[in-house]
Amino acid sequence: MIRVNGSSSVVHATLRLCGLILLFSAAIVAQVPSPKSVLGFYPTDDKTIADWRQIHDYFTKLDKASNKVAVREIGKTTNGKPLIVAFISSADNIKNLDKYRQISAKLADPRAIRDEKELNDLVKNGKTIASIACSIHSTEIVASQMSMNLAYDLVTATDAETKEILENTILLLLPSSNPDGVDIVADWYRKTLGTKSEGTSPPELYHHYAGHDNNRDWFMLNLVETQAITKLFWKEWFPQLVYDVHQQGATASRFIIPPFFDPPNPRVNPSILREVGLIGYKMAADLQAKNVEGVATNSTYDTWWHGGFRSAPYYHNSIGILSEAASANLMSPVTIRREQLAGNRNTRGLSNLLEIATNYPDTWEGGVWRPADIAQIEMTASRSLLQMGAKFRERYLRNFYERGRENLSPKTGEPQAFIIPAGQPNAETVSRFLEILMAQGMEVFEMKQELYLKMEPAQRDFHEMPLGSFLVFVNQPQKNNVLSLFEKQVYPSRLLPNGDAEAPYDVAGWTLPMQMGVEAEAIYQIRNFETDRATLKKVENINQVRSVVNLSPVNTAFAKKPNPLKTNPKIGLYKGAGGSMDEGWTRLVLETFQIPFRSVSNEDMRSGNLDLDAIILPADSENTIVNGLSAERYPTEFAGGIGTAGVDNLKKFVENGGKLICFDDSCEMVMKRFSLPLRNVLAGVRRNEFYNPGSVVKLDVDTKDPLAKGLRPETAAYFSSSSAFDIAADARVKIIAKYAAKDALLSGWMLGEKLLNGKTALAEVTVGKGKIVLFAFRPQHRGQSWGTFPFIFNALEK
Repeated sequence: MIRVNGSSSVVHATLRLCGLILLFSAAIVAQVPSPKSVLGFYPTDDKTIADWRQIHDYFTKLDKASNKVAVREIGKTTNGKPLIVAFISSADNIKNLDKYRQISAKLADPRAIRDEKELNDLVKNGKTIASIACSIHSTEIVASQMSMNLAYDLVTATDAETKEILENTILLLLPSSNPDGVDIVADWYRKTLGTKSEGTSPPELYHHYAGHDNNRDWFMLNLVETQAITKLFWKEWFPQLVYDVHQQGATASRFIIPPFFDPPNPRVNPSILREVGLIGYKMAADLQAKNVEGVATNSTYDTWWHGGFRSAPYYHNSIGILSEAASANLMSPVTIRREQLAGNRNTRGLSNLLEIATNYPDTWEGGVWRPADIAQIEMTASRSLLQMGAKFRERYLRNFYERGRENLSPKTGEPQAFIIPAGQPNAETVSRFLEILMAQGMEVFEMKQELYLKMEPAQRDFHEMPLGSFLVFVNQPQKNNVLSLFEKQVYPSRLLPNGDAEAPYDVAGWTLPMQMGVEAEAIYQIRNFETDRATLKKVENINQVRSVVNLSPVNTAFAKKPNPLKTNPKIGLYKGAGGSMDEGWTRLVLETFQIPFRSVSNEDMRSGNLDLDAIILPADSENTIVNGLSAERYPTEFAGGIGTAGVDNLKKFVENGGKLICFDDSCEMVMKRFSLPLRNVLAGVRRNEFYNPGSVVKLDVDTKDPLAKGLRPETAAYFSSSSAFDIAADARVKIIAKYAAKDALLSGWMLGEKLLNGKTALAEVTVGKGKIVLFAFRPQHRGQSWGTFPFIFNALEK
């Protein structure tokens, strides 16, 4: 005890001791490198940018200097860069990371907890696991820069609030979910700084395959980055809070946060939606306290769709948060005029950016908008999330457990399981389908003996299912994930006052077995289940699946598949300078199946360098293909498309015996420029007459045609604001598939289906000595629609 009224020598000694402690504390802080000391500039300042090497270097130095940080590499990116996560917490928590990982994993699976006492101990001793992920869309670059400032502040601050955060939470900070893209953007920004191109998007995909669609992969797991983070989250750490930091258009609101817009997905636990809203309002209140204007809630983004970074956690019993800040021009400031804000009136839930509303109580009137403004908003929102995680730690942990426990109990009307029957064709596809489920943490069981099952609730008789089939039980901690991927989606019809369809955020339906062409049936009862379950064996790894479906085991997850082509055609894939996501997904499919090809550039098209058997045009518009990037903003080497010369050379290519394969949007250019006897009946149709924003539809297929080899008479295809052809009587045209004459919608939402019914979905036209294959839909949609990949393979055969 210090006695202030004691002798002067005691007081002086005490003061010296306190001084030494303060100096020692200051020395420790001084040893922790600030971002500026490592980079040479303050991150988020105007016209500065750190690339991935610099960001990685900073976090490595921070790890070495602070016992509150542990940086781990969780995998390699598509282009071989280190993908890292920085664990940030108190020194004691960092020392015992594995202990807290095991607690979180146990809470994620209530079956692993013996009794109430063990549960109480886990809740009492566990920490809130929170993830903040930055710049998955790398043109939304500010968050990756901000991540260094956030980490430094958490590590060096000594206030009570920060101490509480570090004591009660473990932050999994992903400086970027797309390091390759950070480098692409940084290189382009530095190269163009001070030129007419400053602040433009790079003239290439900023993810090698997916570009902007890299945030559309969170149930399909096509990308190595998605696979690594999914493993970190749903096999190892099971975060209760997942925050995905984004940017939106420069003329939008300054910031959008939860609660989200309608409709919600009925497979999302209502308690999650409440918690999402609570955190969003906490962020909004904290920003309001700092006089930040233009913050919106209940706008634009909904909770219907499954496949995003912040929406996938809902199906793992976790709370997913998305924020969208208004963008600058990469790291260059912009000036936004009031009239630009007045003209932005197309946002769901936010029709007027200059008018206050309950969900938008403080308007922003325009002015200069800087990267630093974005960063400060994101820093405040990140701290709000962590404050909530710290203050309500026990509640988040207990609720996380309770959501998983609730999923173990059957509910009226739900199936007991889904079965993937043995003996169906396309064994490679079945194998990949089960691999996807297991990689997300779902439990799959192999049938070691025949079981007797009911496929309908009212069915009287039991049906025998063959040995080697697989069962996925519904009542497991990931029940909502199982149901959301296996069931068909029924999106509610939502119309605007003028009768137009209200566009959902992203797509309306995605049922995975349908997309992949895998037979999967709901099971409502297993005879003598308690006895019969002894005949089931839990599948522990994908090699076990491969042995059951008679495939050769491989040593790596998500391994490449054998080339399905019987011939060796010389294949070209058009790759324009602007970067096309559809081209990227097509490239992914070809490389996944080890099909050799080369990229065909604009210059190749213009010069006639087309010594190929087949050319694929991805789903890009006529303007994108023919005109390309604008010369007003881009250097000559990237400006322009294939031009008239390229179109003429494509005609010659086909007339001389080549095969031109067109996906969706690109068909319009070819039909028009080649004067083909087909037209898209949906072109120019208003959204009150026809609308399908992304759904699974049924095709009637002529299986006798070589292009339909291996397909079923009724095949599911993916339709995403796609096309439908009417064909004039012409002997040159052969119809391979039509949209179903009735009941074409299988999963999702479609308004005005009669305009689609019976129309052509896939046709082949003879032109000179060659062929043109026209897909009205995207047969390789986001690398998900494995069920229609065979159409592509058949079209590529010589």
